[in-house]
Amino acid sequence: MLRCYEHTAVSIEPTKGHLLANKSLILDFSAFDLNHVLADIEGIRSCNPQRFEMEQLTAIVYDDVETGTCVGYKDVTSNEFWVRGHMPNMPLMPGVILCEAAAQLCCYHVHRHHLMGDAIIGFGGLDEVRFRGMVVPGDRLVLMCQKLQVRLGAMIRCRFQGFVNEQLVCEGQIRGIPIPLEALTARSE
Repeated sequence: MLRCYEHTAVSIEPTKGHLLANKSLILDFSAFDLNHVLADIEGIRSCNPQRFEMEQLTAIVYDDVETGTCVGYKDVTSNEFWVRGHMPNMPLMPGVILCEAAAQLCCYHVHRHHLMGDAIIGFGGLDEVRFRGMVVPGDRLVLMCQKLQVRLGAMIRCRFQGFVNEQLVCEGQIRGIPIPLEALTARSE
């Protein structure tokens, strides 16, 4: 696939199916319905602290505490804060924003099920992150996460996958660490 924008040509090789390099889907697409919304933006806000431009989820459509899996999506619009500058005449969702969206999905699952107590969860790190395709305005980015490890009060580790039209566009592992609420409020005073 070749996408041209003014004087720039970008070559992206499309993935063949869902699976890459012996890695499996976190959850088969037949296991959830994107039209069956469990949490809309207000439901997400009840668990996640991000607001305004930093809200990177539109809806949650699957959430299972027993398997530690969650699925949500972001409807990417031409009004995203990054569209004008990343990149002019070639709006491409930045990889860091893809990772932020995955982190917010993990955070929703963690807070909803009190997996780390009442602490706000912050980035602790990213591992094995790969970008395999593009996300542009008009796309629906479907995100899946799966809990891998929890140490209460210390750390949570999840794997994530992102898809557009059921094609893998990003994957990796994310670590979350608790940030005491009193530490955040003391700094803002």
